[in-house]
Amino acid sequence: MRREFVILFAVAALIFGGFVGTVVILNSTLYSAGGFVRGYLDALARQDAPGALELAGPSVAGDASTALLSREAMSELSEIRLISDTAEADGAHTVVYSYLAGGVPGESTFSVRATGSLWGLFDRWAFAASPLGVIELTVQHASEFTANGIDLVTPAQNSVAPYLVFTPGLYEFEHGSQYLTAEPVRVAAVTPNSAVSAVLNIQANAAFTEHVSEEVDDFLDACVTQTVLQPTGCPFGQTINNRVITTPEWSMVEYPNVGLVPGNNNSEWRMPEASASAHLLVDVRSLFDGTVTSFDEDVPFGVSATVTFLPGNELLIVVG
Repeated sequence: MRREFVILFAVAALIFGGFVGTVVILNSTLYSAGGFVRGYLDALARQDAPGALELAGPSVAGDASTALLSREAMSELSEIRLISDTAEADGAHTVVYSYLAGGVPGESTFSVRATGSLWGLFDRWAFAASPLGVIELTVQHASEFTANGIDLVTPAQNSVAPYLVFTPGLYEFEHGSQYLTAEPVRVAAVTPNSAVSAVLNIQANAAFTEHVSEEVDDFLDACVTQTVLQPTGCPFGQTINNRVITTPEWSMVEYPNVGLVPGNNNSEWRMPEASASAHLLVDVRSLFDGTVTSFDEDVPFGVSATVTFLPGNELLIVVG
């Protein structure tokens, strides 16, 4: 009986020792501060937005848009590797991970704090500072844009608009439409609980410039059909002090080189004044001695235009 008791005691001791060892191992890995952060990063790698948000906890950026906290807007995250897990004097842990975010190498530092235990055995953790970041995005000269391929509309064109984002993550902002374009802007959000600024500068594309140029050229072509010295509503004309004795004939010599810049309001673009030249041919009689000469000269002038976007992406072009 004594021998059986010893055997049972030894077996129980082995089981208990194995259990204790398992608890110790789990608390140093899966249930460690580094393991908790790894769980958050693994959720990002799976593009599990709800899971990542649950681990992230509340964010203090209450006025920021949550439009980018979705699976569709998440970037790829891979090659996640723990660099360090340091216990601080106040009980918090500083955890550093490296990774590839959207194929770009990065490194982020997280602060976590123990919040109790699970079943009295395993440590429980929470972020001491939110792992979410903020991108303060300014979309210039238009409202629509894309972020990592999803279509969005800024609430404040030409002004800073904050967007909550998962950290780490790589976010690419773009714009491409019938008449406007922008160079893509890539923003790496690598520092949790911090903000990074970006500007998406939307400008007129080649099709927009060509369309306005054609309209301006057509307008000037119509102007030169008027057989008067001062064509009505046109940016050129000629004053002659002597008597005109033939019908004035205008023709275009040099059309303006059109460029477009943003206007004074969100739907307006401007063509700054550009140089052009028309030719005038008319015979005149001198009031002094009655001689007849021909005015056969190029007449330089400047031309500008205002372009307004109308509903349906129609353009109202007013040439001045």
